[in-house]
Amino acid sequence: MSGTSADGIDAAIVDFSPRGKPELPAFATYPYGSAIRRRVLDVCHAQSVSLDELVRLDFLLGELLAEAVVALADESQISLSSIDLIGSHGQTVRHLPETARFCGRSVSGTMQLGRAAIIAERTGLTTVSDFRPRDIAAGGAGAPLVPLTDWMLLGHNSLNRAVQNVGGIANVTWLPAGGGPESIIAFDTGPGNMVIDHIVAAITGGRRRFDRDGRIAAGGSVDRATLRRLMRNAYFRRTPPKTTGRELFGAGFAERLLARARAEGLCDADIVATATDFTAASIADAYRRHLPARPDEVILCGGGAGNPTLAAMLAKRLDGVTVAAIDEYGIDADAKEAVSFAMLARLTVLGQPGNAPSATGARRPAVLGTITPGAGKQT
Repeated sequence: MSGTSADGIDAAIVDFSPRGKPELPAFATYPYGSAIRRRVLDVCHAQSVSLDELVRLDFLLGELLAEAVVALADESQISLSSIDLIGSHGQTVRHLPETARFCGRSVSGTMQLGRAAIIAERTGLTTVSDFRPRDIAAGGAGAPLVPLTDWMLLGHNSLNRAVQNVGGIANVTWLPAGGGPESIIAFDTGPGNMVIDHIVAAITGGRRRFDRDGRIAAGGSVDRATLRRLMRNAYFRRTPPKTTGRELFGAGFAERLLARARAEGLCDADIVATATDFTAASIADAYRRHLPARPDEVILCGGGAGNPTLAAMLAKRLDGVTVAAIDEYGIDADAKEAVSFAMLARLTVLGQPGNAPSATGARRPAVLGTITPGAGKQT
């Protein structure tokens, strides 16, 4: 898969053995080249897109996804023929969960690129793709889709846990102590790394794409007036289930924040610090507003789990709550999303639902995805 940051492809080989939770024999991230990433982001941000460009990008990303599978198998010395199934989330370029009037009808939708037919043809392996549309068809928002796998991996009998993913967008899965899948609460809390990354790229002239280890933010001070203004965004008051993306917290949002902050005399480090605390503040605010109880543990995953400045800001706002990276629970933080979609693909071919209606707002549990048969061994 590739997330909202569009940095590249996360590929995981996952072993569903009888020994219990899935094991991770191999994982790697294959960065997009700068030209491809720029093209992906251009499509994500564009108000209108050439149909020719969309088709070619869909097929190109299919080739890159297939190449990632082949490369990982080769590098890890795992025979491609030993793999039963590929789960491919692809690259989201539009996510429109809220209905809008279109041709006289109320329509919502989502689009992930990376043609599954290419993946199946190049690898010979059955491929499950397009996970989100079925949940939308069932009345859901098509996101978040990892809460069920969060419960499978991290549910606990005696602890309330909040699994907090901080990717481009941040989302939480609430796992109450001893609760089943029906007790899950999950939603997008707001911006994750997206605003921070855009500002860092802007202030460094593109030399950096993110704030490595939170160093820039650590050297700045949070501007409280700017933070209060950002926290007045109406999204934070909406009740779950809810989801958001680049359409709200993307490049336009970050550029407006940067321009106004500079006009008010903030230095670059202070702007990055403020954007970082904005992510932490929006997460803590979401817990206060929308979770039924205070978590005992917050488990960080996604790229933001590797930002100690962000983690410290969140821990300070959640005084007394344990905040730790998911690696401390035996799960690779970088691989977690890819592992989750492998788990969802497995549920699909077993005919089992992969969504959590309490998280997405769907009318019912639904078997997700489209199955594209491979040319070789069939699942």
